[in-house]
Amino acid sequence: MVASRPMFSWKRPSNLGVRDGRLAPCRRTPNCVSSQADPSDRTHYVAPIGFAGSMQALRSALAELPLATVIEAKGDYLYAEFRTPILRFVDDVEFLKGDGVLHVRSASRLGRRDFNANRNRVEQLRALIQALR
Repeated sequence: MVASRPMFSWKRPSNLGVRDGRLAPCRRTPNCVSSQADPSDRTHYVAPIGFAGSMQALRSALAELPLATVIEAKGDYLYAEFRTPILRFVDDVEFLKGDGVLHVRSASRLGRRDFNANRNRVEQLRALIQALR
């Protein structure tokens, strides 16, 4: 096996992107968080990120995180892939800029549990974006 090739990348989900002004809902598994989930859903809901900056500011924040690759950036939407350092698992992270907020969805492609990796990533991004103000 070639070391530079990801072992567990699988295909990109077909439900990514914005539909009717919303990001895709999380699956029932606890390895996804979304600011557009029902706030009473403590497993999946994460607060949107207060954001009045440009999408370039978001890209700058993402550049601070290791193993992040921006795949698509179009208008008020940005999609990035994050790889885990050891096994190279892929998490899909999407952002949608709204009125003063940045909606976010972060989901693992594989497995059932993520040991809060997606939630922690969103909180890390929240801190980076707030530091850019």
